[in-house]
Amino acid sequence: MSVDEEMLAALVACYQQQPESLGKQVRIEQALRIAIRDFWPVGQRLPSHRVLCERMGVARNTLAQAVRCLIAEGWLVTGQGQGTWAQRPPESPPVESAEPVRLSDRAQAVLGKRGVSRVQSGAFMPGIPDITHFPMRKWRQLYTSVTVPHNALLLSYSSGGYGPLKRAIRDFLWRWRGIRCDSEQIIITEGAHQGIQLCAMALADVGDRVLLDSPCYWGARNIFTAFGLDVEMLPWRPASGYDLRQTDAPVRLAYFTGARQYPLNVPTNIDDKRSLCASAKPDFVIEDDYEFGSDHRENLIFDAGRPDRLMVGSFSKLMFPGLRLGYLVVPQALAAPLSRFRSEVSREGRMMDQAVLAQFIADGDLDAWYKRIRGEYLGRQQVLHDRLAGLPGVIRISPPSNAIGLCAELAPHIDDRALAQRLLREQLVVQPLSPVCAEGDDRRGLILGIGMVSGYALIREADRLRALLKQWLPTF
Repeated sequence: MSVDEEMLAALVACYQQQPESLGKQVRIEQALRIAIRDFWPVGQRLPSHRVLCERMGVARNTLAQAVRCLIAEGWLVTGQGQGTWAQRPPESPPVESAEPVRLSDRAQAVLGKRGVSRVQSGAFMPGIPDITHFPMRKWRQLYTSVTVPHNALLLSYSSGGYGPLKRAIRDFLWRWRGIRCDSEQIIITEGAHQGIQLCAMALADVGDRVLLDSPCYWGARNIFTAFGLDVEMLPWRPASGYDLRQTDAPVRLAYFTGARQYPLNVPTNIDDKRSLCASAKPDFVIEDDYEFGSDHRENLIFDAGRPDRLMVGSFSKLMFPGLRLGYLVVPQALAAPLSRFRSEVSREGRMMDQAVLAQFIADGDLDAWYKRIRGEYLGRQQVLHDRLAGLPGVIRISPPSNAIGLCAELAPHIDDRALAQRLLREQLVVQPLSPVCAEGDDRRGLILGIGMVSGYALIREADRLRALLKQWLPTF
């Protein structure tokens, strides 16, 4: 094989490694950027468009649009009738600043901890559902049906949420979670984060103590930190429960993930939650149904009839992240004041989105989608689980489930942060476990998602991940 043919084969392989959910044009752009950065010589001409289209299996218009974007970015240069060749984009000149802006102590505390990744796509990216197969055609049709003439109500503010959506969520929670509540107890939020924010603002003051699991969901930890609460993380292990510590300090909030513990991606244990509540005696218990699923719902500690229990939910993991609609189920006595408080601190809108979601649930489309995709997730998890089993340094893998993620725990001596960074350079996006563990909790691992890869792409990327880990883990 000639050198040119080897480079072309590597470029095509790089294209094939990009997640199919990104679309062909974006995959071409990503592959060319990586090739020019890693192995395609600057000044070296690319093969003809005809050859690239044949080898990648793409249309000429798709390739041409990708090339135009990369020319605009400075990765490629072209000459009339001379072809296209690689170049490195010029570096931006450093921006001079007289004095760095000092952020608040709260902001610095949040930024000092691990938060949302700058990379939000790629094989095994955690927390992202399957957005490729979601029934978008039906979703678009519903927008047309709700935007009828003279329906000015959907262009106004809402108060606590769109009534039909609250009723649809009430019925949905009864069908899938066995939770009975009144629609008045439901507050529509812009995602789970806003629900947690409302709890932090309305139920706790600066310096109040809040208990979280270790490992924790980083989003909740960052919100509580940002609002000045005293966050304490208690190690939780599926086999032994919580590491309870005797203390006289009062606890204002206790935060649990729902039927599945995130990020360990194993079933939670209601007896462990009850033991912690009996020991710490929190004023309020917040349960975040982060990884929604019908299995193990008996592990939910939430009770709509209790005056101290709240549940946070979101449709981002069920449907697609960009929807940014969720709900907060609160005690009867808190429903009216929390709804008014939410309206005072953040005016409510997005009535059209709420109306579409209400109709989507009422028509049975959400139930149908969930029944379909949960079987898909189980099969994908089995593929990845089998590839990771038996690798050196892997001590435990969360069992396959219908959730969108799993966790591979590693030996305590392995640097999971460095390992995750090394995998990222191979276009495999995972998150390390150690940054979301408490001080003294030495667990290490990789948090992986299966929402963005399926079919042959999943098998190919899972095999590649196994080969890299088999090679690298003994060296860490």
